[in-house]
Amino acid sequence: MITNESLLKARFPGFEDGLSSEMLLKGKIVETDAEEVLMQAGQPVSSTMLLLDGRIKIYREDEEGNEFLMYYLEPGSACAFSIMCAVNNEVSQITAVTETESTMLTIPFAESMAWMQKFRSWDEFVLRNYRSRFEELLATLDQIAFRSMDERLLFYLKRKFEADGLEIRISHQEIARDMNTAREVISRLLKKLEQRGVLKPERNKIIILEPGFFEK
Repeated sequence: MITNESLLKARFPGFEDGLSSEMLLKGKIVETDAEEVLMQAGQPVSSTMLLLDGRIKIYREDEEGNEFLMYYLEPGSACAFSIMCAVNNEVSQITAVTETESTMLTIPFAESMAWMQKFRSWDEFVLRNYRSRFEELLATLDQIAFRSMDERLLFYLKRKFEADGLEIRISHQEIARDMNTAREVISRLLKKLEQRGVLKPERNKIIILEPGFFEK
């Protein structure tokens, strides 16, 4: 049987034993369903999220409801924006929604701040996490600023493939929403990739036929 302690150590092996113990003592294990809103733009943030299992989508939304996908949180990572908002006592500028059933450890802001002075492994983790998210945002920005829509789609599918494997459960409409474009555009580009033998679109999922194509 997998316990919360063993799962925490498996996902965050670099944490000191004392830190892991305090996390389980003062944090809260939260289990959620898919498509559950964890953090809403405009709302205050009082805790930091460490993802133990599942996947979380982080995005911004404009006044008209258009979404801009920023990055995904995978097991073993934390939400850098929740840390920043808590540090600066600001409301959230992003929305976080679970893509799958997820398990996370929420840590009160006061504790996470104190641990930065008390535990070196936590301080190093926070800094690495900031850097990782910044690099992801730069990669996403590069795709939007310098790449065509078909190149952006390949970048998007590569991230999905790396997370989900050969079967990506997602609809054309969901991809279009994440990429802030029309469903017809996505369907047309996926059809081209299907004709090249790269993938096979099916109802609400995409089957990857040539994994090596995304490793180029």
